[in-house]
This record gives sequence, C-alpha cells and structure tokens, in this order.
Amino acid sequence: MVNGVIAVIIAYLLGSIPLAYIITRLKTGKDIRKLGGGNVGARNVYHEVGLGAAIVVGIFDVGKGIAAVAIAQLIVGDALFLVMAAGLAAVAGHIWSIYLKFTGGNGIATTIGVLSILMTRELLIALAITLLILVITRNPILSVNISLLLSVPVSAGFLRESWLPYVVFPIALALILVLHFLPTAKAAFAKAGSREKFAAELLRFDNTKKSKGKTRRKK
Repeated sequence: MVNGVIAVIIAYLLGSIPLAYIITRLKTGKDIRKLGGGNVGARNVYHEVGLGAAIVVGIFDVGKGIAAVAIAQLIVGDALFLVMAAGLAAVAGHIWSIYLKFTGGNGIATTIGVLSILMTRELLIALAITLLILVITRNPILSVNISLLLSVPVSAGFLRESWLPYVVFPIALALILVLHFLPTAKAAFAKAGSREKFAAELLRFDNTKKSKGKTRRKK
C-alpha cells in the first residue's frame, strides 16, 4: 500500500509539471494563464507562442501520462487499481498543478498518454469518434470530452473480459475532465443569456477565446 501511495504522489507531481507555462515564460516573459483562453496547454501555446513550442508541449503532456503509468507499474507491479489511481493523479496534476497554485490545463493530452498505455484499443476508437464529433462541433476540447465520456467505457465493455475496472476508470477520467470543463460551460451559458442559445454558444465558445488570444498576440 505504501508503494501505491508513492506511485500516486509521483504521478501527481509529474503531471503537475507545467511545461506550457515554463516555455511561455522563457520565450515571451508572460504568464500563459493570462493569454488567450488561459489554458496551460499546447493549444494555447500554439496561438500565443508558436507551432514549435506547441509541439514540444503537446508531446511532453502526453509523455507525462505515459511516464506516470509506466513508473507506477514499476513500483506496484500488476496492482491494476493502484496503476489506474496513478493515471488519475497524473491527469489531476496537469489540471490542478501544485506548482501553479492548483491551476493548469484541460488534461486531455495527459489523459491520452494514460489511456495509450492502459487502454490502447479503446483510445484509438475514441480518437476516431473524436474526429467525427469535431466535424460537427468544431470544438476540440468538447469533442474529446464527449468521446472519452461515451466511447471509451462502452468500448471497454465489449472488448474486455474483466471489464469492470476498465469501464469505471475511463468514467472517472471523464468526470475529472468534465469537472474542469464546467466553468467553461457556465461561462458559455452566461454569455448566451438563454437556454435556447446555450448549445450554439458552447460549441463556439472555445473559438471565441482563441480569437481573443490572437488579438492579444497581434498587439
């Protein structure tokens, strides 16, 4: 059990490393949380710093999830529950980074890293569905949230013999992502002013923030 706690702590601290914040500080001297949409992740870095920096951040954020799971497997072996707990901790660390006073990114890249090790087939199905939803919503964050929430646990139910942990785990991951996404949804609702306009506003909300980020960059 002690090893499990150690694995979870390491995963959280690893997930908390805010490379997007670090790179933006080094290249622009600015706080990425105060630029564009305020997200500490590759997409905001792309709009505010550049493509090269965004690629580095994206790879690193996915790598954090992979590393957290791999390290947990080395520490606790085949204890699936503890390995999955470490995966959750890595995603939570990215979203609520201890190094940034519990602020951070949306957690999607780190989630992809975690799932790439623990649920590879289900992740591939989810990414394919994400592309289809993206065509409709044109909102990457919303598309991934919907896909992870629905397709990964459903796929696990069909693909896994011992399906229960593989259904509960992605649902827990999705709930973390949704919990973080709620402020965006509330802001979209407030901006829409009515339930009738809420759905349309939510679909384009992320693009609105992106446009603001581009405006700041031009200045």
